[in-house]
Amino acid sequence: MANFDFSRVKDPEFFKENVLPAHSDHIAYASTDELEAGISSLKLSLNGLWKFHYAKNYRATIDGFEKEDYDCNFWDDIHVPAHMQMEGYDIPAYINVQYPWDGHEAIELGQIPEQFNPVGSYVKYFEVPYDWNGKEIHVVFEGVESGYALWLNGAYVGYSGDTFTPSEFDLTPFIKQGTNKMAVQVYKWTSGSWMEDQDFFRFSGIYRNVYLKLVPAVHLDDLKVRTIMSEDLTEAELEVTLKSNAAVGTTDYVLLRNNHPVVKGTVANNKEVVISEKVQNPVLWSAEDPQLYQLLLHIKGEDGEDLEVVRQNVGFRRFEMKNGIMLINGKRIVFRGVNRHEFSCDSGRVVSDEDTLLDILTMKKNNINAIRTSHYQNSSRIYELCDIYGLYMIAENNMETHGSWSAASSQEDAIAGAIPGSRDNCMAVMLDRVNTTYQLDKNHPSVLIWSIGNESHGGKVPFEMSQLFRKLDPDRLVHYEGICHDRTYNDTSDMESQMYPSVASIEKFLKEHPDKPFICCEYTHAMANSNGGMFKYTDLADREERYQGGFIWDYVDQSIRSRNCFGEEYQAYGGDHGERPTDFNFSGNGIVDGQRKEYAKMQEVKFNYQSIKVYVEKEKVKVVNKNLFTNTSEYTCVATLERNGKKLLERFIATDVEPLSEKTYDLPEAIVNRMAVVGTDPYDENGPFPVDEYVVTVSFRLRDDTSWAERGHEVAFGQGVFRNAVSTYISCAKIKVIKGSFNIGVKGNHFSVLFSRDHGLVSYNYAGKELLDMVPRPNFWRAPVDNDNGNRMPQRYAQWKIASSYMTHYPIVEDSTGYVNGSEEERKKYPVIKEEENSVSLTYRFFLPTTPASSVDVTYTVTGDGRVWIKEDYEPVKGLTPMPEYGMMFRISPDYKYVEYYGNGPEENYCDRNKGAKLGVFKTSTTDAMESYLVPQETGNRTDVRWAKVVDRKGRGLLFEAPMTMNFSALPYTPDELEAAKHPYELPRVFKTIVRCSLVQMGIAGDDSWGARTHEEFLLPNDKKLSFVMSFKGL
Repeated sequence: MANFDFSRVKDPEFFKENVLPAHSDHIAYASTDELEAGISSLKLSLNGLWKFHYAKNYRATIDGFEKEDYDCNFWDDIHVPAHMQMEGYDIPAYINVQYPWDGHEAIELGQIPEQFNPVGSYVKYFEVPYDWNGKEIHVVFEGVESGYALWLNGAYVGYSGDTFTPSEFDLTPFIKQGTNKMAVQVYKWTSGSWMEDQDFFRFSGIYRNVYLKLVPAVHLDDLKVRTIMSEDLTEAELEVTLKSNAAVGTTDYVLLRNNHPVVKGTVANNKEVVISEKVQNPVLWSAEDPQLYQLLLHIKGEDGEDLEVVRQNVGFRRFEMKNGIMLINGKRIVFRGVNRHEFSCDSGRVVSDEDTLLDILTMKKNNINAIRTSHYQNSSRIYELCDIYGLYMIAENNMETHGSWSAASSQEDAIAGAIPGSRDNCMAVMLDRVNTTYQLDKNHPSVLIWSIGNESHGGKVPFEMSQLFRKLDPDRLVHYEGICHDRTYNDTSDMESQMYPSVASIEKFLKEHPDKPFICCEYTHAMANSNGGMFKYTDLADREERYQGGFIWDYVDQSIRSRNCFGEEYQAYGGDHGERPTDFNFSGNGIVDGQRKEYAKMQEVKFNYQSIKVYVEKEKVKVVNKNLFTNTSEYTCVATLERNGKKLLERFIATDVEPLSEKTYDLPEAIVNRMAVVGTDPYDENGPFPVDEYVVTVSFRLRDDTSWAERGHEVAFGQGVFRNAVSTYISCAKIKVIKGSFNIGVKGNHFSVLFSRDHGLVSYNYAGKELLDMVPRPNFWRAPVDNDNGNRMPQRYAQWKIASSYMTHYPIVEDSTGYVNGSEEERKKYPVIKEEENSVSLTYRFFLPTTPASSVDVTYTVTGDGRVWIKEDYEPVKGLTPMPEYGMMFRISPDYKYVEYYGNGPEENYCDRNKGAKLGVFKTSTTDAMESYLVPQETGNRTDVRWAKVVDRKGRGLLFEAPMTMNFSALPYTPDELEAAKHPYELPRVFKTIVRCSLVQMGIAGDDSWGARTHEEFLLPNDKKLSFVMSFKGL
């Protein structure tokens, strides 16, 4: 056999050689005992340590290393599976759209980088079991990035150039008794890399399992299962196609349901055999109720003994499109989905079974019902887990060529540059990838939709790919978003799919194009502090029948556990390893962080995705059941009554709401009667103002343990808030006002306050301890979130950052520019002092360096109970942009780091992302309140806060209150410090606590992260007077 010619890897029409035909992902065992144990003697793992040589390009490789007599034992050791870059060779490189060689080497399709194109040469010495000698033996590489050549004992075996699908080779002619030498040469970039421009870290190496496979005399090459449902879903035809390597012996089959036979029989083995059996009243599979049968196959030889035993999960379900609506088992489906890259912060795309299972469980617990395998074939385990636990899948083929067309200056240039487009030399490779994806995943009931790939524009090749999926599989639909850029082959996709459209644009499109359903294959871009306004999309699915949901971008941050120059651990993102080009922290868009800890935004995802909507009124509760197949009686419904954050009563409600129905129930009588009691509690000088406020929470919880969560896990909730009264009590305790030349002092029982005539509130001493580190100041700024940076909020609103930093009690008169923001006469009016019988008020004016000039008045009122009331007033000035925030900022000792508050929680929330928060009393700390975003930014906010305590370990500190609620945060850092840091370790050492209380903070947005702005209703008005009232007192 001729040896391998490296120059061929440049050719897009050379993508594999001697690779055996793709087949189903079933696992064969030698016996029933092995199957039950999950260990097959027909497989021999080659995972572990391999010998390794790294070269920066092909010219630097060692010629003849594959030969039997070349000793590789002095080479380095490397782990398999692993990426070279995670083992210390080359560096991880994160890039979004552009090709990694852009600007380094000028190449086009048909060429590959030559100066820098790392090559890893791997060698494994192994022996096969004695009883395998003389038998047919294959090797399977489940994933190698991006192309590789294979030799055994010096003989060339074959080549494969698809990073994400398994490749299998017949080793029988080359294998021998004793020690065998397997040599693999892995090329980082091949012709196939032009088709693999996904938004991810660029790695290379043998990164999935490698194993030898013993092929018995009679072997099941391929298995195909179809479940063809009757129109009324009461009967199914189970069609099983078996392809074997020999027409010898028989196969016994049995379909089991809960270990009880449903149908069974025996067929003679042949190259291809079709089994057809009727199944009456099959229990249907869905994500809500993933009911599975097991098909057990015993492949027997001539002597009647088992040679292979195979078990395949079977789900009876029907997925179809009728009248422009996608249906699962006859019901309109709504995808509450998420995109998921395979990624681990410790091992890149080498994701353990444990982490994969954790992902599935986390999704189920948070009401996610669908996964898009963005943007390639995943390792086989996740498809099986989705079958078992119940998640719908868009199974995406390995194709993305975003960098080939996105920078084009015209549509004509984009069409001309697009890969694969209509290029004849790309047709075979892409059709082969489609076939492989289909063959691997065809038996998984969770797979409802095939996707031909991602962000690769249009053309004939994508169309033919979709047609091949349809030819191979009549039972599923085909998806492709790229046709929205080029409508030449509009039938490539069975559904309209777009990325990051506005709700208004979706509605407009559906009105003008009533022929197809619409999904967002990517939406609500979850980059760090994001997902604002997500509810608008999920609400749209409730009112627009042909909008059938979407897939959040995306599930997990692509970050890598690293250490900085001081040895401190952190999560690294794009560019941190020195790679260029890069797209920096655009790698971090997860609803879980790199360590798979849920971000606060998951709270909102779970609520928006819940399948039961709960609307609580004062005496009734309306329950809307959006489940397709599950009655609410399957859950425990609990109503809880709280008053001012304290739990009073808990009662059960028996509900019986059919799927896709709604009912209204009376709240439990005990709760209604208790809420009829009106009146505030006695005033406590050491506590918040008395409020007569009831909160009724109606929660639906798992009635029984499930495979993914324990009994009692909450799947849905709704709250009703009923405020009867707020005390306006003013303390009658006497105070003493002392007017000095420079300061004004106020003294009362256990407290004293000092105001500077020039600077404002400079001291608040309570119980003998000074509680303020610095003068409280109005604040109009927040540290920009990634969405803000993407939509250029800092450039548009930068005046408010300057105003927050450089406001003064002194007016500015700039003769050279004519800038004036006040006058000396105006300044002399302040502070305005007003004394009452039991209080004193001082009003200060802050002159703001904005253009046009503006000012804000702050009035402090001290009462005898030690409270300092603050009223902040702003008159709008025409020509100024909205403020990011309007409130006050306090700096206090870092000893005050324990936080308890009555407001929305438990996780951070914002005015456009607080539907999933509950009103209640919660505890946190200044450090725990910060989310672990890759790049520090605005974090820790809570909305609708009534009061908040910030105290030390002894419970001493400050109580902050707002009679009409406020936004609140307590963190170790100022907005400026958060904004300046590019990594968490760049934040300064903790030496303070920063408390921010505000009337409101602008929403965080999230329709996308590169231009979409905060929606108008979540901005502060810039044409209306703003007034914020709050207070603080010592504890």
